[in-house]
Amino acid sequence: MDAQRALLDELMGAARNLTDEEKKGYRELKWDDDEVCACFMIRFCPHDLFVNTRSDLGPCPRVHDQKLKESFESSPRHDSYVPRFEAELAQFCEKLVADLDRKVRRARERLDQEVELPPPPPITPEKAEQLSVLEEKIKVLLEQVETLGESGKVDEAEALMRKVESLNAEKNALTQPPQTALSLLTQEKKMALCEICGSFLVANDALERTQSHITGKQHIGYGMVRDFLSEYKTTKEKTKEEERVAREKEVEERRKQREKENSRSRRSVSNDRDRHRDQENSRDREWNGKYRDEGRGTDRMRHGDHRNGRDGGRSRNYNRDSQKERYRSRSRSPIRHGRRR
Repeated sequence: MDAQRALLDELMGAARNLTDEEKKGYRELKWDDDEVCACFMIRFCPHDLFVNTRSDLGPCPRVHDQKLKESFESSPRHDSYVPRFEAELAQFCEKLVADLDRKVRRARERLDQEVELPPPPPITPEKAEQLSVLEEKIKVLLEQVETLGESGKVDEAEALMRKVESLNAEKNALTQPPQTALSLLTQEKKMALCEICGSFLVANDALERTQSHITGKQHIGYGMVRDFLSEYKTTKEKTKEEERVAREKEVEERRKQREKENSRSRRSVSNDRDRHRDQENSRDREWNGKYRDEGRGTDRMRHGDHRNGRDGGRSRNYNRDSQKERYRSRSRSPIRHGRRR
């Protein structure tokens, strides 16, 4: 019935049975609506895994629609919604596994519990006498069976053996203690526990029963849940590792860039110093040449004034003072002493 309804919804739409008035307020669902099951969209819904089992979760409260799932898979926003839907499914599965692991832990503690059986009660004199009589009868019958077998009377020997088996059964009944609730509890230690779904199994059970359990809905369902969680955690750890490596690579690239910029800055400062040094040397050469020219001009003026009979003392003193002032100004220059303003 559900399959036929789904087929009709796919062919005619989910609003096929609505009246015109109902269709006015009807809104077609989209795969990203809150009413749609995100777990079903991305992988599977746990509600669908344990139907009619002891772990049945009941019907899912949200919409499962294969058509919406196909629309989600073909949507351009698929990749951006995958982490969100996977995280929601992982949270649901983690809760299921945590509840199951608690049950498994309690069951394992019950199986591992050591049960000490009380010592068997002593045999009463009456039972001891009965055992003695039975053992004597068994001994006599076995001797008769051996004699009949040697004489070739096989049928009679087999009949006596059946009597011997009956007497051995009576003997075991007298020697074994009666089963109590405590002895029955010890038989539970022969049970095994499935680590996947938490079901109790009989140890060394028949292969058919073991195979039936492995192919059962509950075992397969919890296997899918555990496999998804393992895959999800592995992928998440891998993503974190890739992000860590990318961050370290980015930090290393920034460090190299800073070193490169610092090296460029140091070269620029060195070039500035060389340029200032060249400028300084050039000014020194210009000043020295000018000083020599001025000195020769002064000498010519001094010799000319002397030849003309004039007093050149004042001019000579003036030129000397001027040269000294220029020299002091040059010596106080910040560029010459490596200082920059």
